[in-house]
Amino acid sequence: MEAVAGTHETKVLGGEAGLFGLTPIYRYSFRKGVVVGAQIPGVIGDVDVAWLKSELGWNVDSMEVQQIGAGIGVSSALYRCVLKGPNCPSSVVVKLPALDEAAVFTSTMLRMYIREANFFGSLCNEMPVEVPVAYLAKVDEETSRFVVVMEDLGGLRVVDQNVGISIEDARAVIDAAATLHAKWWDRGDEMAQNGTTISLGDPIYPAVLPFVFGEGWEKLTKEMQLPAGILEIGPRFSERLPSLLQSLVAGPNTLCHGDFRADNILFNSDNEPVLIDFQLLGSGTGAYDVAYFITQSLTKEDASKYERELFDRWIAGLQGEGLVVDAEDLWLQYRRCALFCLAYPVIASRGMDLNNDRERTLIEMMNERFDRAVRELNLAELM
Repeated sequence: MEAVAGTHETKVLGGEAGLFGLTPIYRYSFRKGVVVGAQIPGVIGDVDVAWLKSELGWNVDSMEVQQIGAGIGVSSALYRCVLKGPNCPSSVVVKLPALDEAAVFTSTMLRMYIREANFFGSLCNEMPVEVPVAYLAKVDEETSRFVVVMEDLGGLRVVDQNVGISIEDARAVIDAAATLHAKWWDRGDEMAQNGTTISLGDPIYPAVLPFVFGEGWEKLTKEMQLPAGILEIGPRFSERLPSLLQSLVAGPNTLCHGDFRADNILFNSDNEPVLIDFQLLGSGTGAYDVAYFITQSLTKEDASKYERELFDRWIAGLQGEGLVVDAEDLWLQYRRCALFCLAYPVIASRGMDLNNDRERTLIEMMNERFDRAVRELNLAELM
C-alpha cells in the first residue's frame, strides 16, 4: 500500500454498505476529513484523470482501466485502474453499481450501496480484522449511483469458491469470525436502532425477498436442473421467509458481514483473512455468517467432515473472548441460517447470465452445497 505524498497514512484493521436516511459519510484513507461535493460517476468512463484530480486531489498523468471480478459478484461492477503520476497510488479498485438492471434493483431495494458507502465512514476504523482502505465512498440514495475507490488488494492470495476453501484457511476464517462477532456481541439491536446497521429483522427483507426469490426461482427452474433438496424446500421458501428472518434476530445479536463466503475473503502474507465487500453488512445472529461460510465455501465433502468442528471452533473463539454462550441454541440458529442460505443462489441468479460458464458454475456449486446441507442438517424439518 502506498501513501500519497504529504498526507497521513492510516492502517485500517477491520472491514469494507446508509441507513434510514442518514447522510452518507465520505472518507479519505490517507487524509482525514469529509469529501464535500464529490461527483458520483454514472459509468466507468466517467472515472478519468480529471475526476480523480477533482475528487481526490491526485495528479494522475495516465490511467488504464480493466474490469475485474466477473462471475464472482453480481451486485456491483469492479474495475482496476492502473495509475501513473507524481502523487497517486500505483493502482486502485473502483466499485460501481452492477451492469445488470435486475441486480441494481435488488441492491437498491436492500440498500446495499448505501451500506457499503457508509461503512467506510464509520465501522471500518473499528473492525478487529483487516479490510481494505477506502479513498472515497459515496452514494446517492435517490438515483442509486454509488462509487467506492479503494486500495488494490490484487497482490493478496485469492481462494476460488467454486474449488472450495482449504480446511486450514477455513479455520483461520472462523477465528476471524469469532473475533468480529465477539466485538459487537449483544450490541446488534443497538447498532440497528441507531442506524449503524440494518437488522436481519428489518421490514425491508420480508417486503423484498419473497418477490425477488420468486423471480429467481422461476428462472432457475426453467434454466437449470436443481437438486432434490432444493426442489423440496424451494416451493415453500417464500412463505417461510418472514418467520425465518425473525428467527435470525432472536438474539444475542451482533454485527454480521452478511456475505461471508470465500470469494469475499482474501489472505495476506501471514495467511490472515482480509474481508471485502460489505454491501450486506447487518445485525443478527453471528451464526448467520458462520453457516453461510461453512455451507457454501467448503466442498461438500469437507463440509460433511469439518462442519461441526468449525462450528465448535467458533463457539470456543467466542468463549475465548470472555463470552458466555448457549452452544445448543446457537447450533439451532446455525441450522436456521443454513436454511435461509437458499436465498443467496436463487436471488443472485436474477442478475446472472447462466450462459456464462463461471456464473453458471457458481450457482450450480451453491445449489449442490445447499442440497448437502438440507440432507445432513435435516433442514426440511425447520420448514
